[in-house]
Amino acid sequence: MEGIYVAFFESQVTPFDLPMKSICRLVSYGSSATGKIDTLNLDRHPIYNFFFLHILSDQTVYTRDDFKHMISDQILGNEAVNSGQYPLVVSTWPFLEAVRAAWTAVDGGFSAVDAVVEGCSACEELRCDGTVGPGGSPDETGETTIDAMVMDGVTMEVGAVAAMRYVKDGIKAARLVMQHTEHTLLVGEKASVFAISMGLPGPSNLSSSESVEKWTKWRENHCQPNFWKNVVPVGSCGPYHAKDCLNLNDRICSKATLMESITSRPSHVGLQNHDTISMAVIDKRGQIAVGTSTNGATFKIPGRVGDGPIAGSSAYADNEVGACGATGDGDIMMRFLPCYQVVESMRLGMDPKLAAKDAISRIARKFPNFVGAVVAINRNGVHAGACHGWTFQYSVRSSEMDDVKVFTVQP
Repeated sequence: MEGIYVAFFESQVTPFDLPMKSICRLVSYGSSATGKIDTLNLDRHPIYNFFFLHILSDQTVYTRDDFKHMISDQILGNEAVNSGQYPLVVSTWPFLEAVRAAWTAVDGGFSAVDAVVEGCSACEELRCDGTVGPGGSPDETGETTIDAMVMDGVTMEVGAVAAMRYVKDGIKAARLVMQHTEHTLLVGEKASVFAISMGLPGPSNLSSSESVEKWTKWRENHCQPNFWKNVVPVGSCGPYHAKDCLNLNDRICSKATLMESITSRPSHVGLQNHDTISMAVIDKRGQIAVGTSTNGATFKIPGRVGDGPIAGSSAYADNEVGACGATGDGDIMMRFLPCYQVVESMRLGMDPKLAAKDAISRIARKFPNFVGAVVAINRNGVHAGACHGWTFQYSVRSSEMDDVKVFTVQP
């Protein structure tokens, strides 16, 4: 059953008296999923607006009194409610063993940060889908590198590594950055030197027979597909040179040409070549943390950093509100910081389902061919997913479950 989203506007005019896609300023917002009416501070948010079609899902305007009588314990589609008896583990994709590893840690009394590190480490060791940990997703030179991030929703501390070579333990390296430096993100070979100096195994060859075979076949196919654009020669392995706008004094780039390039961007994204484990944990004390790990996009240009190690893009946590995890085309998604958007939308009163849908729709309006998904979790353990361009699954383990449960979200 769909939840009831109610907007209370500053004038007597309802949004249905206005043209489609009109913007109406709210004075408050209510949701039957939370049973709360949140007042917007117009001094702090003077131009805070909602598209009304995203709010009034049943095409009805209710008064506050009507709304108060309608509040119930409804469960939204593709959304489940935790009774509040923590702990809780939520992860992108059916990475069951990773969720079980995190659950064992958090159910045993370890912290949310400990649990996400355990869960993501398990996925790295298992090489989940070939897209996490060593041995997968070779870049253009055939090398596998690691991106990872961990975030503590209590302290808002973040540790991350990107394009890390020769070290397989991405999430542990990210935690070391958080624990032992004043930095947020270390990259490349220097991240590897740091991780090894802090006691992680290495240097190691992160390639596998599978990744080498995949890369060899790609080379035999003239390095197609790849992530280059507006270059020559086309249909080869390079080296590449810019095709258009070589000299802005001689030729002005056409805005129409640039926009066509942006909106028609082909998607190389799939479950086997462009994926991330993004995990959120609420521990027994109600504290929240998130973690991510990935070996990035298959055949990426060396040096590429995706959304995996970017707080707010691949994952985000705030103990006052909740958490979010994301997966998909990181090159597009990191431009929108979808997980930061999800958490901030929940802070302003949106339930997880609406917050997830809103974040995805913001990207899809600009990039209709993009592929990606987010999963949102509020501090009460309510979770929901939204996706675009593919069917998305996420995994959950709570104290009310005997084992991990997989939820499916349709685009």
